[in-house]
Amino acid sequence: MKYPCLVPKRLCRTDISLVLEQEGLTEYGEPLPSFEYAGKCNYQDKAKTILTADKKLIQITGTALFPGDIYPELPVISGGKAVVFGAERRIQEGRKGRNPDGTVNYTEVLLI
Repeated sequence: MKYPCLVPKRLCRTDISLVLEQEGLTEYGEPLPSFEYAGKCNYQDKAKTILTADKKLIQITGTALFPGDIYPELPVISGGKAVVFGAERRIQEGRKGRNPDGTVNYTEVLLI
């Protein structure tokens, strides 16, 4: 069964470049090489301020949505950097939205 793409390519018009960091170390104790992605996404700006227990303010500045899986070899997106609209942001969280059959429908990256 073919599932509909929840993030159509025709809606991805914002240029973005990502550097995704992999977790773990090589056999020599060095960090695993990072993955670089440059392309188009559906970018949604938002400003949200959260007050944590330590009185620390965190502002989430945007969400980048990509159709499909941008890096199938990486099971979890846990960190990295993104450049969108000329501003460098840190990746706070990454999600891979899955279809009922286990394939990835879209990739979502939250930026701060």
